[in-house]
Amino acid sequence: MPSGNRAALYARVSTDEQASMGYSLDAQIEKMELFCEINDLEVAGKYIDDGYSGTNTRRPAYKTLFSNEERSKWDVLVVLKIDRIHRNTKEFYKMMDDLKKHNQEFISTFEKFNTKTPVGRFALDTIQRIAQLESEQIGERTYIGMREKAESGKGILGFNPPFGYSLKDSSLDVNEDEFYTVQDIYSMYLSGMTVDEIAYNLNREGRLTRRGNPWNKINLGTILHNPVYAGYLRWEDTRQKHDAQPAVTVEEYNQVQQILASRVRDPKKRNLKLLCTA
Repeated sequence: MPSGNRAALYARVSTDEQASMGYSLDAQIEKMELFCEINDLEVAGKYIDDGYSGTNTRRPAYKTLFSNEERSKWDVLVVLKIDRIHRNTKEFYKMMDDLKKHNQEFISTFEKFNTKTPVGRFALDTIQRIAQLESEQIGERTYIGMREKAESGKGILGFNPPFGYSLKDSSLDVNEDEFYTVQDIYSMYLSGMTVDEIAYNLNREGRLTRRGNPWNKINLGTILHNPVYAGYLRWEDTRQKHDAQPAVTVEEYNQVQQILASRVRDPKKRNLKLLCTA
């Protein structure tokens, strides 16, 4: 066991794993607490990421765990399984090197690794590469599923519906307050107003984004470029009609794209993508 006995417990579930047997956050914490009790480790902190992929290193609790302020509070990092902390071999070994520099150790209760021994390091490498392979396979299946969903035009891709819409039975439905704002944005732009002028008008009227933030060039540009408002879902190079009410006609959307492209000074950066009106 490590020389220091202060343990940081890290637990994670992704969205797809929420209902999986043995992966619940409570179950992970309970098993790690029992492990610490048996092995005379003091629980110094619990760091929990709910709904984050193991390939994402920008997880809030993960970042907090390794912050200068927090990492001085623990000697050993404890996880239920290796794939709870990382599913990417490169990122995992970056973490292990970082732990070594700070004289901190790593324990996976399920795999029972001792990273101080050659055998332990070899076993750790093998298991981590298996975890990465599984992650890549999951990513491939997700990609195929997303593309099939896009090509069928059924449902919405992702978890957050675009501004102007809500989700109803996994399909787009009009959010009336936001929907009228979208229509006004397109109307103002087609009338000759600039994006800055539109942002000023909306913010002055107190008509803010869904998160209560002021409008600006970036979030207004997202609205004006998104074909969802003309009745089409977009994913990569795929465009398929959705069943919700469009905010503008295809002709109006295409006209907006032409205006946007004409206002780009560098002709090489003009990326004009029109929808078919047929």
